[in-house]
Amino acid sequence: MMKDKRYYPWLVVFMLWFVALLNYLDRQMLSTMKPSMMMDIAELRSAEMFGALMAVFLWIYAIMSPVSGLIADRINRKWLIVGSLFVWSAVTLAMGYATTYNQLYALRAIMGISEAFYIPAGLSLIADYHQGKTRSIAIGIHTTGIYLGQAFGGFGATIASHFSWQLTFHSFGLIGIGYSVILLLFLHEKKGYDVEASRQGSLRKEFSAAFKGLGVLFGNIAFWVLLFYFSAPSFPGWAVKNWVPTLFADTLQMDMSQAGPLATITIAMSSFIGVLLGGYLSDRWVLRHLKGRIYTGVIGLALTIPALILLGVGQSFPVILTGGMLFGLGFGLFDVNNMPILCQFVSPRYRATGYGLMNLVGISAGAIITEFLGRSADQGHMQRDFALLAIIVVVAIVLQLVVLKPKTVNMTE
Repeated sequence: MMKDKRYYPWLVVFMLWFVALLNYLDRQMLSTMKPSMMMDIAELRSAEMFGALMAVFLWIYAIMSPVSGLIADRINRKWLIVGSLFVWSAVTLAMGYATTYNQLYALRAIMGISEAFYIPAGLSLIADYHQGKTRSIAIGIHTTGIYLGQAFGGFGATIASHFSWQLTFHSFGLIGIGYSVILLLFLHEKKGYDVEASRQGSLRKEFSAAFKGLGVLFGNIAFWVLLFYFSAPSFPGWAVKNWVPTLFADTLQMDMSQAGPLATITIAMSSFIGVLLGGYLSDRWVLRHLKGRIYTGVIGLALTIPALILLGVGQSFPVILTGGMLFGLGFGLFDVNNMPILCQFVSPRYRATGYGLMNLVGISAGAIITEFLGRSADQGHMQRDFALLAIIVVVAIVLQLVVLKPKTVNMTE
């Protein structure tokens, strides 16, 4: 069978790479198509209303992430991935038919539910196919799909300005629906442990065991630190994803059809470099020192501190562009090592659950900052508040260095 071939673990990475690209592209397009859409939907002219629209996705995504992790640890992750892609692509298609703010709001909430089922399942599947010296680079390659999706999402404004925002949603929705059929044929599961859900009564037992696993996770002090470590950078991370196009447009006095691609490409391309560099460095450093992955993440977070200050105080094109590039590079170094670090403290049986919980706190932080910056933009304080986010990152770095002390490269049980 194909899944027994030596190259198949890498084929899984590349198949899921395109899923990751669509995952972020479909959610990112809305942030750059605001000028085109507000001509038809007047409520989008308010930054606070737009922030609420972006935030509902994040709140729903956050709430559903632990649920999706629990389920991914207990059942075949292939079906979660395929189903998630199909539903959020159908929602993207439907957004092209929306005519009111309330319709967009409801569809954005449904997208939050469907997209939440992908990342915990996808990353834990890659972690099971790639162990030891290829884990970080495999996840790094997958993560480049996220950043390219973020970059291509910036072209939503450009496509919408030449055609229409409705056609943009329709096109990418259909692409995702078609790709879900390809995954259905070629993607295969690989559990690192047995789940006997097919036997009578065992499904209930498996879910009972899954909830007991929450006790295992929350009884581990390192996991609490990982929760904060993941959530703290999410404040600036989601602020950048959702509001940097607006910051570029307002500060540099640019049209959004230009500012959108410039902002998302700047962040995404530097993040692309960051995840590849971070994956390569982490896989080699951890073989010499058990905290190698942690040190790589710390370097990344440290780079985001001056980046946030530059984005916050910059008034010229070179300064803001440098801030964007530095933030993307640092966040990429940090982002690629989240699941590999989790694997040093949590067994395969609970990794999707653990990552789901990390998503809960991280994306909740993103929802809070997205709504906050919406109000901040209306009041003219967005740049100042961007700079202040650096304080949270400093606290995360200190906790990570002091508390996290891994005893193995890969926790097995």
